Formats: sequence, C-alpha cells, structure tokens
Amino acid sequence: MVSVAETDRGRVRGVAQGGVVSFRGIPYAASPVGELRFAPPQPHVGWTGVREAAQAGPAVPQGASRLERVMGVRVPDWDEDGSLTVNVHAPAGAFEGGAARPVLVWWHGGGFTSGSGGWDWYDGGRLAALGDIVVVTANYRVGPLGYLYLPEIGTANLGAQDQAAVLAWVRDNIASFGGDPREVTVGGQSAGAYSSLALALDPRTSGLVNRVLLESGPFGLPPQDPRHAAENAEAYLRLLGVPGGADVATALRALPVEQLLSAYGQLAGQLARPGNAAPPMYPVLGGPGVPRDLHRGLVGGGLEGKSLLIGTARDEATAFTAFDPRIQNLTTDGALDLLTGQLGKGAHEFYQRCAARFEEPTAARVFTALQTDGLFRDGSLRIADHHAAGGNTTYVYEFDYRPAEDPYALGATHCGELPFLFGTFDAYPDSPMLGRATDAVRELGRTFATAVAEFVTSGSVHDWLPYTPATAARIRHFG
Repeated sequence: MVSVAETDRGRVRGVAQGGVVSFRGIPYAASPVGELRFAPPQPHVGWTGVREAAQAGPAVPQGASRLERVMGVRVPDWDEDGSLTVNVHAPAGAFEGGAARPVLVWWHGGGFTSGSGGWDWYDGGRLAALGDIVVVTANYRVGPLGYLYLPEIGTANLGAQDQAAVLAWVRDNIASFGGDPREVTVGGQSAGAYSSLALALDPRTSGLVNRVLLESGPFGLPPQDPRHAAENAEAYLRLLGVPGGADVATALRALPVEQLLSAYGQLAGQLARPGNAAPPMYPVLGGPGVPRDLHRGLVGGGLEGKSLLIGTARDEATAFTAFDPRIQNLTTDGALDLLTGQLGKGAHEFYQRCAARFEEPTAARVFTALQTDGLFRDGSLRIADHHAAGGNTTYVYEFDYRPAEDPYALGATHCGELPFLFGTFDAYPDSPMLGRATDAVRELGRTFATAVAEFVTSGSVHDWLPYTPATAARIRHFG
C-alpha cells in the first residue's frame, strides 16, 4: 500500500490503518517563532529525504478550554515551534488510481482561543473511510498569537491568515494524496464554522471553496469592531507591561509565550460577563479574512452557487451556562436585567415567549434557551433562509442527541455532535455531553457522518429534502 506522498516542500510518509492512509503533522508554513511570531504565515523551507508523518504536530500555544467540563480535559501539548501543520486522511484506494476524491477541510472550534486539528477528537480517518473522501484538519493560531489586533505592526487576524494558507496548501498539494482540489468543502464547528463562512465569503479565498459545512456557528456574534479590538489590545499590553510605540513588536517577541497566555487569561477574566460568550480577541472586521461583515458578504452574493449544509444542536448554550453559578442562581429579574442589556426593550416579551416552551421555566433555563437562539440558532436559520431563497442547494439539521444520564442537564449541547461526525467516541471517555457510547449511539454517528460525507461528495444527500425558507419540516433532526 502506498504511504508516501509528494508535497511542494518534500516527501512525507504516512501510516496505513483500516483502509485509510493518515499523514499527520505536515508543515504548511514555517514555525511562528522568533521574528515570525506575530507575523503572517511564511513558507516552510522544506526538507530532504522522506519526512515521517506518523504523529500530529503540537497544538498552537493556548490556555485550557472553558468547555473542559463539557468535553473532557486535554493534557497540554502545545509548542510554538512546529505548530502550523495539517493532517491528511485519505482512503487507501485514492492512491491506486481512478477518480480523485472530494476533500473536506475541517476547522476545530474553541472560541478562537483553544483547540488543535491534531487532537484525537477530530481524527478524520474514520470519516475518510466511511465516505471515501479526503479529510484535512489543521492548526491555526488562536488567542493573542492569532487575533491580537495591532495593525501598526502588521498584526491582524493572523489565525485567519493561517487558514487561508492551509487552503492554498490544499490547492497546491492535495492531488498527491488522491484529493481533488476542484472539489473542496470547507467546514468546521463553532469558531471553525465562523471561520469557514468567512473563508467562503472572502474574495481572496472564495474561489478555493466549492461547498460549505457550518456546525453550530456563533453567527449572532458580529466580527469584532476595530476600535473595540484596539482597546482590548491596549489593555493586553498594559497587563504585559509593554509600552506602545515602535518597539512593541520586538518586546512581544521577546516575552515567554507562557507570559503572553497568562496575560490573555487575565484579560478574559476582566472582560467576562454572564451570558457574554465573546472571547477577548477574535476576527476583526476589515482585517485579513474578514474584509466585510459576514451578513453583508452573504447578501452581496458571496455564497452564490455553493451548496450549504448548516445546523445547530438543540441546547447549544448549556455548555456555557450549566456550570456557571451566576447563571444557575438567576432570578427572573436578574435574567431580565441581563437580557435587557443584550436585547433592549423587547427583552421581557422574548422572555415570556421563551418561558412558554417549558413546563418548569426557571430563569436559568429560559436565559440559556435565549442564548442558544440568539448566538447560534437564529443566525444559522437566517443564513439558510437567504441561501435557499436564492435557489442555492441548502440543507439544515438540528442535533437532538442527549446522553441517557445527564446529571448537569446539558441536553443536546454545544460540541455534542463532534464524536458522531468523526466516530471518535472512545476519545471522550469522561465527557458528560456524550455519556455511554452504546451501539445505538454509534449507529446515529454513522447516519450523521454518512449524510455529511455525501454532501462533501456531491453537494446533495440522497434521502434528505433540501431546505426551503422558513420551512421547519425540512430541518432534519438527528438524535
């Protein structure tokens, strides 16, 4: 079985297992260290001989995820050096001739603050085998290293620039892995879905994207305003003790990365408010990768002609509220105060309407449901309605699975569909969002993953009626 592939920087040797050849930890850009920290991604110098690609590269530097209690704890595995890598999972048959396989480039979530495409949660081998497709996952810089906004030193949306570099790498190299660079679906979950939409809309990358998969995107969160981003950057520099001016880049590059992460954690704590899911730093409007507001890009025809698969989990926001005593102890008046700050004068009406959904409408439950709608579901449906109204093939799903034992009342929470998509149930041994992976649970995973793989292959799903605007009956429920 062929396990060596040629890239534009050198040859790589993957590992064959279960009908799939996996190539992990392939550099798509130079390590972002020294002068390349806080700089756009630069080409890797390459290597001689055959590079072993059996292990994923390190994660980019990051703090612990705020969803550890939902998904499970990760042992830190980050390192700046060698962190900008891709992982390619290709069916063994793709190396034996015949038609090139469609490609899924999939971005991890993590609130633009954490995550890694090399983690076993997102191992694409099973999905590649199931769907006879090539699956690519990748790292991109997050937190201050990816989204610190200092345009005066050329630092803006570096994480988005990394993602664009990955798409360019796929265009130039994926044929060597049996993939078709003309049939690329860009997709992801949460921050990864947000990134996927931005890449599909940006004129600089839109031509590299044929289809779009958006899972649980926080589309109720507009791109960060440049002035707000600049204020957060100034606060961050103060926490680091770095004065502004011409030498700020030199000062930032000289600091230990642990200090950069610590100050970011402090800033996040200072800015945290109940019900506010926005991280301190995330894609900035007008910066690279986000030249215009996502909604304006959509209305302007940025997705025209691209098939879309989009969906949410039924109870998204429980991941952010179930373990927050400030939310769980809310009174009705307290919830209305928070909602008024978010929704204005209509907060009371929204609250009453949402409360009618529940037999026991506690303030925490109602507030959480409104956060699910406002941050995730409403925006996703607006995107779907607009895209379908233009005559574009659109599929909408809702993921309804909840674990049989649910002591924290998570329901079908944010991230809950991930083990089902990748078939990586065993990578979540202590995750309350999953529970016990019974045969029925694994079968649901096969059903969900098969539908996604069919979409990646052809832009359609044979047993799923495409969505039409405002037609709830056309939303497919998994669970």
